[in-house]
Amino acid sequence: MNHSFYSADRMTHLKIVVVALVAAIGVAGLGISARLSDTGLTQTARVSGPAIKANKAVVLTSSDQSTIR
Repeated sequence: MNHSFYSADRMTHLKIVVVALVAAIGVAGLGISARLSDTGLTQTARVSGPAIKANKAVVLTSSDQSTIR
């Protein structure tokens, strides 16, 4: 029995192609079904009034450590 892919006969190549195609369709189907069963965890923006513009950059820090110089 020869285990080389290059010296395999035509039916062996066909079997490999069919198995790869079935596997690819299965993975694609699983991905599509996972995407379609989204539970609504995405967020959308809702506009309820005029936009608020930022004035100036503010840095907020909270630390109880003392500075040693």
